[in-house]
Amino acid sequence: MTRTQLAGGVYLTYLPAKKFKTSLLSAQFVVPLRWETASANALTGAILRRGTAAFPDMGALSRRLDELYGARIDITIRKKGEAQCVGFVASLIDDCFAPGGERLLEPAAALLGELICHPVTRDGLFLEEYFESEKTNLIDAIRSILNDKRAYADSRLLQEMCTGEPYGVPRLGNEQITAALHPQLLFDAYRELIASSRLEIFYSGSAERPRVEDALRAALADLPRTDVEPPPELAPHLPPEEPRAVTERLDVTQGKLGMGFSCASADSAALLMGNTLFGGSSNSKLFLNVREKLSLCYYASSLFHRQKGLITVSSGIEFENYQRAYDEIMAQLESVRKGELEDWELEAARSTLLNAYASMGDSQGKLENFCLGQAATGRDESPEDLADQVRAVTPERIFEAMGTAKLDTVYFLQGKEAEA
Repeated sequence: MTRTQLAGGVYLTYLPAKKFKTSLLSAQFVVPLRWETASANALTGAILRRGTAAFPDMGALSRRLDELYGARIDITIRKKGEAQCVGFVASLIDDCFAPGGERLLEPAAALLGELICHPVTRDGLFLEEYFESEKTNLIDAIRSILNDKRAYADSRLLQEMCTGEPYGVPRLGNEQITAALHPQLLFDAYRELIASSRLEIFYSGSAERPRVEDALRAALADLPRTDVEPPPELAPHLPPEEPRAVTERLDVTQGKLGMGFSCASADSAALLMGNTLFGGSSNSKLFLNVREKLSLCYYASSLFHRQKGLITVSSGIEFENYQRAYDEIMAQLESVRKGELEDWELEAARSTLLNAYASMGDSQGKLENFCLGQAATGRDESPEDLADQVRAVTPERIFEAMGTAKLDTVYFLQGKEAEA
């Protein structure tokens, strides 16, 4: 795994791999996550995927991809730390398996470059029909989050917990800002995106690195570069003096209890282990005790947000079980803090994390997603480095790190009938 600079603010992470029948090529613009720009960036990516000057509609693009033996190019909009990552991921037959030894890397890279640098336009703007169609699709996607009440509650907890911080901004932005977008504003946002945003490129396949670099330089020869915006620095999270409680009422039959904890420890490996013990696996205390043994939750898990030093709990409960579930979740956290653990729990947690790191190399998509997260947040550890850190974590470090976890925000989604 090597990372080199191809041009101003353009970086290639080269991941040589000969065991796959496919190659992966990913181009991601990394920008600070902001309410005022998140929707425009998400919409820009969707419109770029609709067509290029040479292939002006989905039909022409599909025919071109068919000529590349069924290659795929998918739009991706991801949130990594406090960065929004907008771009494309291409999957194609690796040259080692292409019929007649045909080279597919160069034409695939060229098509990726066309999507970015040469979108189909009319009168200096995106096609109005593409703009209106994708704007509607984006609003529908934002609204659809409400249909998945678990994902909605998790998102609302982060928004409330990180109010005023970029980390609380959803990756797609919001409906009101999306609705206010117009063609000129969006095209200006597009030009700003490709000119001043850092571009992270990832390649996984059998081609030698010099060839990959040459293909990408040619494909992106028309990419404008001005003053490239530096990667966003994480805003420090300032926990409230007393835990905040937020209750929201919707037409739901199952309550959603979310709990956010801020951690003052900088020992992220110990916090990762502690969270895995707490609620980060099927062997965790939340799963085995709160869900299985006591049946207080339909589901109960926790997530460690490494970039921000936060732990969030997600659970689905009966409305009347709110206090019992709350108390038991806090009790399970306390048992981790106090070191009330059996040897098998520690080893199961360590094994869960080590297996996750070890399996990354078996999936080009997982490895690309991991490397993007590292690049977007200014980290350079490999999966092997993180595995070594986990192996070195002692129980004492876990207890000390988890001892700094402080209840920050409680979010409860309950039914409308509870208003009475």
